[in-house]
Amino acid sequence: MAEADRDLLDRLLEAGNGVLRCEPAWVARDFLPPGRRLGLPEHAYDAGERGAICERWLASTTKADNAVGPEDEGLSHVVGEHGERLLLRDAVAADPAAIMGAAYAAAHPAGLGRLAKIFDYADRLPYHIHPPQEYAALVGRNAKDESYHFLPGADLGAHPETFFGVHPWIAERSAHEVLLPYLVDWDSDLILRHARAELQVAGEGFHVPSGVLHAPGTALTLELQEDSDVLSMFQALNAGRIISKDLLFKDVRPRDRERHGERFPLGFVDWETNGDPWFYENRHLSPQPVHGADGDGEETWVFYNTTKYAGKRLVLPPGGVHRLREPGVYSVFAWAGEGRFAGHEVRGGEPGRDELVVTHDAATRVHEVVNTGRQGLVVFLFFGPGLHTGAPSIAGRAR
Repeated sequence: MAEADRDLLDRLLEAGNGVLRCEPAWVARDFLPPGRRLGLPEHAYDAGERGAICERWLASTTKADNAVGPEDEGLSHVVGEHGERLLLRDAVAADPAAIMGAAYAAAHPAGLGRLAKIFDYADRLPYHIHPPQEYAALVGRNAKDESYHFLPGADLGAHPETFFGVHPWIAERSAHEVLLPYLVDWDSDLILRHARAELQVAGEGFHVPSGVLHAPGTALTLELQEDSDVLSMFQALNAGRIISKDLLFKDVRPRDRERHGERFPLGFVDWETNGDPWFYENRHLSPQPVHGADGDGEETWVFYNTTKYAGKRLVLPPGGVHRLREPGVYSVFAWAGEGRFAGHEVRGGEPGRDELVVTHDAATRVHEVVNTGRQGLVVFLFFGPGLHTGAPSIAGRAR
């Protein structure tokens, strides 16, 4: 099978001159209603016992960790013009050097190491946390640091604010068990009284490391994260119904649940970061200019402040031409407009024509982006761990 995958990958790379086209990967969730802003026909959001289509994963090699669903849920397929189809995960496994470059592939044997997605919910997501690596490793998983960019031009929804962390006094006084009764009783959303809300502003975002409690609001959100789907729910009541308490213990070993009960997930919390009084200043992401951009477009960093991934936004006016040369493999998502990206047609708002993977050889030579439409072309570029050392960091405020 690996030999067949490699042969097909070789043909796709040759036909695309080092660029692969992805078909959309839709993901269902069963704990919230969909926001219905992903461009699907109305009937297509209903996924039966799986819930509803609430997310689209982009150039993904990560399987969605749902209790019910197809074997390839969340996994992207690369496709050819004549119906050829191959999981991106299998393509990377079949010939990692062809996708990632030999040196980067050798240094990153786990693969691309990042996951981009759009999430689209009609109600605020419940207050939850992603276990840090030391805890994720106990169940054979990776941590899930993540960052958000709130997409412009879309309805912000009913609750465009995100709750983050805990009030500073909880961390300062080590009053960690103030959260415990909510986890034990599992009957309300009042745990949110101990968190702070920040407004979701289109074109801006936040960096949220593992170990930080958060309840994302209803803005249509582009997310870049580590390649993982671990979590622990801390909020019982959301969108008018009680969530299964099993999600509190989703990534907890049975013996740890039996021995420590609801206290165990409290160990996931990085109390210092959660209680940081300068959380907004230290984690808020506003677009930052990319120095040395070449062409008619405006390049800005929108995902930064970490070495685990990075992401840029390119805005190109009608008729504009922009040149790129990147340090390694990356993926592309066209949000608005139409044009050609490294020789391939892209059209924002048209799943199947809006998503590419630019492999190492193509990425590291000069390639062009051309706006062929009548409106601005807006594309996002996503990079894995350690590729873009020039991405900015927030200096931070002392506590």
